[in-house]
Amino acid sequence: MTNNDTFHGTTILAMRRDSSVVVAGDGQVTLGNIVTKHKAKKVRRIYHDKIITGFAGATADALTLSEKLEQKLERYNGNLTRACVELARDWRTDKYLRRLEAMMIAADSDNTYLLSGNGDVIEPDDGIISIGSGSISAQSAAVALSENTGLSPREIVEKAMKIAGDLCIYTNHHITVEEIS
Repeated sequence: MTNNDTFHGTTILAMRRDSSVVVAGDGQVTLGNIVTKHKAKKVRRIYHDKIITGFAGATADALTLSEKLEQKLERYNGNLTRACVELARDWRTDKYLRRLEAMMIAADSDNTYLLSGNGDVIEPDDGIISIGSGSISAQSAAVALSENTGLSPREIVEKAMKIAGDLCIYTNHHITVEEIS
């Protein structure tokens, strides 16, 4: 390992349709050109299991953001929109937080957001959003499957993540899926 080696990887995909939201993430962690972990869990439930988060980027940074989001959720009584906006503001302006290198998707029964260190809080127009190295493959596949099949959101996300794992060298087939219906 050299100082130029960086961790790569992860595909996180979220899809909202009808009364459910599904968030999935692969388990691969890559350092330079070596796969260092196959079964990392990058999708988890927080705030009394009412919120699903998925993260891409440096693991310690992503876990820090997840903790910060949970603190904001506690402060704002589970209001995901308010918590995400406040976290994005802090992330952009705080001297320590703005150095964090990660992105996050957060979803509850009503909202789905992508959060970034640029202060972005993005809600997808079509209910599908992704982050990470395989995000273009996963999101494209999910949109195509959503528009052209009768599959459930969970089935679409699982198939789209398989496609991303087939195409992206930083994404594998060890998928964690969480769903709120």
